[in-house]
Amino acid sequence: MLSVKEAEAIVLNLAQPLDSQQDVETVDLLAASGRVLAATVTSSLDFPYWDNSAMDGYAVRFADVENCNSDKPVALEIVEEIPAGYQPQNTVQPGQAARIFTGGMMPPGADTVVMQEETRREGDRVSILVAPGKPQAFVRHQGAFYQAGTPLLNPGTVINASEIAVLATAQCIQVPVYRRVRVAIFSTGDELVSPDQPLSAGKLVDSNQYALTVLLTQMGCEVIRLGIIPDNQQELTKAISQAISTADVVLSTGGVSVGEYDYVEQILADLGGKIHIRSVAIKPGKPLTVAQFKRDENKSDSAMMSSDCLYFGLPGNPVSALVCCWRFVVPALRKIAGMGADAWGPELVRARCHVELRSQGQRETYVWGKLYLVAGAWEFEPASGSQNSANLVNLANTTGLAVLPPTETSLLAGEFVDVLKVSH
Repeated sequence: MLSVKEAEAIVLNLAQPLDSQQDVETVDLLAASGRVLAATVTSSLDFPYWDNSAMDGYAVRFADVENCNSDKPVALEIVEEIPAGYQPQNTVQPGQAARIFTGGMMPPGADTVVMQEETRREGDRVSILVAPGKPQAFVRHQGAFYQAGTPLLNPGTVINASEIAVLATAQCIQVPVYRRVRVAIFSTGDELVSPDQPLSAGKLVDSNQYALTVLLTQMGCEVIRLGIIPDNQQELTKAISQAISTADVVLSTGGVSVGEYDYVEQILADLGGKIHIRSVAIKPGKPLTVAQFKRDENKSDSAMMSSDCLYFGLPGNPVSALVCCWRFVVPALRKIAGMGADAWGPELVRARCHVELRSQGQRETYVWGKLYLVAGAWEFEPASGSQNSANLVNLANTTGLAVLPPTETSLLAGEFVDVLKVSH
């Protein structure tokens, strides 16, 4: 049985980023939201585009006003008014000034802005009451934030609102992004029914497929749902074969334990998969299968997919399935999607827990609950009720998983613990 760290290293080593030319597509700017940038973006524009004012005030020559004060103000002739979006028509000469507003383009001849609160206007003249502290005061210079031709955004960047703003400013309206990672999902088990079917005695509602679909959709994956597959070797073989031929990653839940109806591992081996992980010292989630399929790149059905398919056989218990997905699958998908190494995860924070946490030891134990900030410091509150891998009811509102090392059986109230931040 592998440790969590050993399993994590194997999974990330198996996960290979989308990097071929066929994995890149160009989308419109607004359609790039949530996607991963596939190439370095540069712009032919400086930013700011030109020298402009950071204040409402007056554009002046520093040499005219450097020695003035309220007792000896300097009176200047106003030769122009420059709102934002207007191109100045005059050159500021000695003894002159231009009325200027925030964002307004600096006129030729002027090198400094005096804020309007430090002036007194009388008709077409303005008195400067306070000398600027230095030349170039309140001037935002062309190229101060970005110089044309240099990298603006790097590959692996996830494009969110702030990145959209940068791309729009650079007039980058067509954005190169990696295609979405294709993930096939199915559940196994004769006992399962979908939420829209009647629940008869002995049956269970399949929540795993729905939870995992939403989680992966939120990550930007293209999810292929294959439904519920019965505990039938022929049906399972057909489903797994279809999944590995159409997806970059496959997630199945159930069928990976040691019961008489757990066929998944044998089928994976029969189909040519190399099994790298069979179980992990994690609670919940011990029965975890990870396999790799080498794909023939010359086959037409894999022409638009990565050369390898990564298979995760997750436990059937609902909490176990989500914990294993958060801990192992999400980092792998981030890497495959093309994100930078700093984004692969897991994202752990130190948090204070005000109640005692217990574990049985031997396995790295994950306690689910809420992670929140109090006065700038992280705190963790475990979910109420039993921490049972079949109890998904108290999994609602989970934002963090407290991690208890296998060598510890308890954490005293008030102590700090590592907490894995999870998407919600």
